[in-house]
Amino acid sequence: MPEVLVISGKGGTGKTSLTGAFAQLATSKVICDLDVDAPDLHLLLHPEALEEHEFRSGNQAEIDPERCVACGLCAEKCRFDAIREVDGAFAVDPFKCEGCKLCVVLCPEQAVDFPQRYCGDWQISGTRLGPMVHAQLFPGEENSGRLVALLRGRARELADEQGLELILSDGPPGIGCPVISSLSGTDLAVIVTEPTPSGRHDLERVVELCTHFKVPAGVIVNKHDLNAEQTRAISDYCAQQGLEVLALLPYDPAMTEAMVKGLVITEYSDNGLASALKEAWQRIADKAGLGA
Repeated sequence: MPEVLVISGKGGTGKTSLTGAFAQLATSKVICDLDVDAPDLHLLLHPEALEEHEFRSGNQAEIDPERCVACGLCAEKCRFDAIREVDGAFAVDPFKCEGCKLCVVLCPEQAVDFPQRYCGDWQISGTRLGPMVHAQLFPGEENSGRLVALLRGRARELADEQGLELILSDGPPGIGCPVISSLSGTDLAVIVTEPTPSGRHDLERVVELCTHFKVPAGVIVNKHDLNAEQTRAISDYCAQQGLEVLALLPYDPAMTEAMVKGLVITEYSDNGLASALKEAWQRIADKAGLGA
């Protein structure tokens, strides 16, 4: 079953808006939002939760005041200054605790517990464009790569259960751990960039990542008509790297109008950008081995 992942080397390129349009154009798919640190595909698709689950990962020290004798050894040895004393009682600062477990091991009274962290929630939802698997970490929580792997696995199970032919994912921006977790084993990465120096720079970084993991990739230049020189430079770079430019999409204010109405662009209009996106999806489907 093909997995198509829409990513970008940076935020703000229009990646999620384009993923929403592709979700409307694809006929048999599970939609997956892998941008678990700051998801926003739900703003376009308005999912209704069918299943809700807690995501727990990693561990965090907790001092039981009933067992603690306030010897202070844990605070003295904590290299992260994560244990503070207030009025003679010791407690762990959850924002500083790195889960190294040293305080658990050293405590002579065994007064430090080490439960798993509650990091966020993930859901399976119904949307007007098909089933959706998505999640959101709480602010500052880590292990987003592990959550991405969980979502991808559940999306594949859901597709198998319902006989669906494609997993279409909105990937995280950048090149960090969640992007690497998204890319591993993906059949096609659609890289969205913009015609600016920073867009080109970050495109090059994410192309290096795809090359390293041997993931086939194609490039979409969004709002190409805003800077012809940078668009030409990006096209030349893609040619040098052997990357197919899947589409040069024009700036179209209808995209913003559609978002304001809570729609994807291909639901809102049939012309301009929407028409170009339909052609782009045909190329993506062909490249991924799908019938559009």
